[in-house]
Amino acid sequence: MSGALRHLFAVAALPFVVTLVVPFFVLDPHFGVPATPLAWAAVALGAAFGAVGLTLFASSLRRFAVEGDGTLAPWDPPRRLVATGPYRRVRNPMISGVVFVLFAEALSLRSTAHGLYALAFLVLNAVYIPLFEEPGLVDRFGDDYRRYCANVPRFWPRLRPWDDRS
Repeated sequence: MSGALRHLFAVAALPFVVTLVVPFFVLDPHFGVPATPLAWAAVALGAAFGAVGLTLFASSLRRFAVEGDGTLAPWDPPRRLVATGPYRRVRNPMISGVVFVLFAEALSLRSTAHGLYALAFLVLNAVYIPLFEEPGLVDRFGDDYRRYCANVPRFWPRLRPWDDRS
């Protein structure tokens, strides 16, 4: 399968389902023009969260393809450790991007159900990543990954980007 098709399939199978298909079934939005200043503020904050989320996700996806020679999918992961771009500040910018998009949907739609779904996705990843994903990364990348983990936080970004040459 070509590189572009590998990524398209991975995106369609994972983040597309998480950010569009499932939220469609959670649907309880307040469509229409916001009626209050608070509703307008929620929509504006949602747009800002969406922009942050899409930027993080796209940057992470690109780095997995170009620098890691892999995709976001567990069945076709990066073959090289990616520790550049947003990965210099936080170990999971792709998941952070998806979380931002989910909260953007909740805010923009002014939907409690979508907010609870976003929170559940965040909690699930806060448990899954350290218990299941990171041990596999240690197995694949060894001491390079251990050093990376010692210097870059899992979820809360560093103020200054990590320089692995130091």
